[in-house]
Amino acid sequence: MAMAAAMSDLFTRPAPRILIAGVDEAGRGPLAGPVVAAAVILDPARPIAGLGDSKVISEKRRAGLALQIRQFAWVGVGIAEPEEIDRLNILQATMTAMARAVRNLPFTPGHILIDGNRVPHGLPCSAEAIIKGDASEAAIGAASIIAKTVRDDLMLRAALRFPGYGFEGHKGYPSATHRNALIALGPCPIHRFSYAPVRAALENR
Repeated sequence: MAMAAAMSDLFTRPAPRILIAGVDEAGRGPLAGPVVAAAVILDPARPIAGLGDSKVISEKRRAGLALQIRQFAWVGVGIAEPEEIDRLNILQATMTAMARAVRNLPFTPGHILIDGNRVPHGLPCSAEAIIKGDASEAAIGAASIIAKTVRDDLMLRAALRFPGYGFEGHKGYPSATHRNALIALGPCPIHRFSYAPVRAALENR
């Protein structure tokens, strides 16, 4: 009931006057699954404690923060599927996912802070890239948490569709378990066929 009230309030209260969006991604390094980007506009009236780089936050803590972000901030998510990664390359697919995340925000931001050293093309406003911005900018940290939790959830679902690869554990990253499964089973439809280990596993079969 409290969550429903919070969500109702989220969509009825006005947006902050200056809209600063943070953008980050998850999933550039895996051999399988999508790359997921998130854009988050934090509400200055409802600060969220503990935001930061999702990679150094425990899974349990990330889940709790993701819930708070969705309750008290504005969120957009963009996804580039493995086929797009193979067709565009991972850098361009990541930029595409980031631009989609910004477009999926409920409001157009006035400025965008992006984790990394590149800015996607076609954004609706000014933007700047900040190296390690997920650790220094709260909005980017929030985007990092959303991107990571969304992608992890997608990989848990993938584990049910494609058993045997261990996606529920390594989330598509090139762990020893994943590489061994790839050799034993061959690639599945969500593998990135442009990546050398996947291509080699396919050729060996």
